[in-house]
Amino acid sequence: MPTNYTTRYAVHEDHYRGMDTQTLRDHFLVQNLFVADEINLTYTHYERYIVGGAHPVNGPLTLEPIDALKSATFLARREMGVINVGGAGRVIVDGETYEMAFKESLYLGAGNKEVIFESVDASQPAKFYLNSTPAHKAYPNKKVGLAEADKIELGSMETSNDRVINKLLVNTVLETCQLQMGMTELRNGSVWNTMPAHVHDRRIEVYFYFSVPEDQAVCHFMGPPTETRHLWVKNDEAVVSPPWSMHSGAGTASYIFIWGMAGENLDYDDMDKFTPKDIR
Repeated sequence: MPTNYTTRYAVHEDHYRGMDTQTLRDHFLVQNLFVADEINLTYTHYERYIVGGAHPVNGPLTLEPIDALKSATFLARREMGVINVGGAGRVIVDGETYEMAFKESLYLGAGNKEVIFESVDASQPAKFYLNSTPAHKAYPNKKVGLAEADKIELGSMETSNDRVINKLLVNTVLETCQLQMGMTELRNGSVWNTMPAHVHDRRIEVYFYFSVPEDQAVCHFMGPPTETRHLWVKNDEAVVSPPWSMHSGAGTASYIFIWGMAGENLDYDDMDKFTPKDIR
């Protein structure tokens, strides 16, 4: 089964202002990440960031290089983060097997040649969420579970954003070239995922929403803080957030989201924040 991909080109802030709902969704919303027995990727021209999913059900899936990379192997000049958001699975990297439970993450450095995804049980298949960025150096592969995460507790029930931020693939946990990934879990009754909202002109960010109940959704807010738009996002969908765009969401029920970043530096707190009263 080949690795499928689509391409998204960068959008200028001025172009964004004139977009209708469908055009916004076409440029920034990433759907159909998990299709049985397929690897589906979206190659963006923001920092050459790739977001995607591998969903092995009836057999293993091998990560193939896509035409856009012009390389013999996918990770020849790239690093990758993998987070399992489904049933138990395993990732086999150049013959070494990493068992991956729900919410566990794996960092893969540049230079790895063969990457295979498989599920332990086809009746409860794994869903591997993938982020990949260019890499200038080969750092060691490393599995990171929630127990090894750099954790931050933020928000409160009074402001509906009581949450735990699990920094998984970040420079306080392991070395990467530019990729950073983590998982934010909202406590029951909280719905706001990032408040105060912020932008960081020095990097791109991608939000991936999962564990959203089937009959619920998340309203993702984007754009400059004085010119916001929204996207209604369902379970297992992602939003690409350009450097000029804020990113924040509120759900009709509690959920979990994964954030991934890449760009100028590895400072997690490199962000320009806006209070709710600043946003229009």
